[in-house]
Amino acid sequence: MHASEFTPAELEAQLAALHTDSFGWTLSCCGWDESDAEDVLQTTYVKVISGRARFGGRSTFRTWLFGVIRQTAREYRRRARSHVERAEKLAQEPTARGRAVPQPDEVQERAERSRTLLKALDQLPDRQREVMHLVFYQDLTIREAAEVMEVSLGSARVHYERGKKRLRGLLSPEDVGGGTP
Repeated sequence: MHASEFTPAELEAQLAALHTDSFGWTLSCCGWDESDAEDVLQTTYVKVISGRARFGGRSTFRTWLFGVIRQTAREYRRRARSHVERAEKLAQEPTARGRAVPQPDEVQERAERSRTLLKALDQLPDRQREVMHLVFYQDLTIREAAEVMEVSLGSARVHYERGKKRLRGLLSPEDVGGGTP
């Protein structure tokens, strides 16, 4: 049965039936930190119920859900690691009253580049956009992106290369800070 065939009540019943096992798996994925596991599992449930994570029926619902939990935990850890790295970087930069002070023109320039890149990504076909997002924003390898997208590694590589080529055509070197995507 596909998730699109589940009624909201059936979907919630599936999640409730798997909750104890799901929480155990989430704890394992979160290094046995109960607080992190609660956050990750709640985020997973939101993804599933909102349709951001879609069950395609290629495996059992349980297997698929555990994959979503695993991916959500990885995203959570990466985000946490990224915050720590940013804090460490800020601590090493020149400061004023203990805080790094970015120049207003730098902030504006970064924001504009980010908006331009997001607009360009939106112009890519779905698969190309997905693989580019997973690789660049989620720090996955192309192999991991293929698993998440449920496509072959070769297919993911093709979508990745075509996406890069298309982005190069859509963006000027100035759009990405003087380099190429």
